[in-house]
Amino acid sequence: MQLADLGADVVRVDRPGGAGLGIDPAYDLMNRNKRSVLIDLKADDGPARVLDLVERADVLIEGYRPGVAERLGIGPADCLARNPRLVYGRMTGWGQDGPLAQRAGHDIDYIAVAGTLSMFGEADRPPTVPANLVGDYAGGSLYLVIGVLAALQHARTPGGTGQVVDAAIVDGAAHLTTMIHAMTAAGGWQDRRGANLLDGGAPFYGNYETADGEYMAVGALEQRFYNEFIDLLGIKDDVPARKDFGRWDELKSAVAARFKEKTRAEWTAVFEESDACVAPVLSLREAPAHPHLVARGTFTDHAGITQPAPAPRFSATPTSVRSAPALPGADTERIAEDWDVPSIRSTATSPTGTSTADQTGTSTANDTSRSTANETATSTANDSEGPLS
Repeated sequence: MQLADLGADVVRVDRPGGAGLGIDPAYDLMNRNKRSVLIDLKADDGPARVLDLVERADVLIEGYRPGVAERLGIGPADCLARNPRLVYGRMTGWGQDGPLAQRAGHDIDYIAVAGTLSMFGEADRPPTVPANLVGDYAGGSLYLVIGVLAALQHARTPGGTGQVVDAAIVDGAAHLTTMIHAMTAAGGWQDRRGANLLDGGAPFYGNYETADGEYMAVGALEQRFYNEFIDLLGIKDDVPARKDFGRWDELKSAVAARFKEKTRAEWTAVFEESDACVAPVLSLREAPAHPHLVARGTFTDHAGITQPAPAPRFSATPTSVRSAPALPGADTERIAEDWDVPSIRSTATSPTGTSTADQTGTSTANDTSRSTANETATSTANDSEGPLS
């Protein structure tokens, strides 16, 4: 989706069948701004049809367990033989090698082994699961996008060639903790959750319940912001000093008790014009209506669905949601014409809105002077025959 949002002509290679999680394709926002073709890679002519697309592409992304793409006939050697300048992106949880490379897994497993999961949650409680944002998206797909774009730049330089980008969620999730490792080495971070400056251990960096059962987020790290925070909270004359670490529990209890005296809306009104670094914790349904996000257009409505708008923003080449989620196989004829690849035409094209498809785990990208890459599907799980989305 990120590549498609940035303007790439992203073509998903779907296979006839059922979506892994049974999601109606019309609501699968991760496939917005993309197009789709149906190809059965286990059919006799399946790999050849994908290689025809590869010949016209800038980038291919697959999310199979290591070795599966090679067995199907669309591995790096096959694809780079057809297109030496191709960027071949591989998205897995454990990576292409190592003792766990052939094992199944999901986001939570990868961030657990990377040490990242251990940082989330309260002290003496099980680690908190941060949805699948830290592994699948932050440590996985975004690192893949960075790698693909860097490799694409190399391929386009004089003498540049295509190459394989091995993006493993476990690697990216570990890389995200670089600053924490630095603080640990310097003696500024304890290797236990709920005891540090940025993990909820500090009384002035955390979430507090309000009178109506909602929450306010506090991030008053710097002294001047902290001074404003305790002033507006109304406790500046009643609490121990900020740097009196031995009394942090006392300070935290005082802050918590004070927040329980007003509702989230009331506290929002108290802090909204200040530099105290305090904000209401909004739900996914509430966030699109926040005045700041409305003013910036952080969310957009397309095809009847409210969704996050593309990010980041560009002054010369603005992005947008151009099309609704691609329906499996719905674009086969148009892609065959646009990419000049008649071999992908098939009678198996999906009727609009009624059928579903599972990812093949491969993708192709065509520049056409306006895009940078193309991607059929990235995956968050290792599976013996393909990704689980």
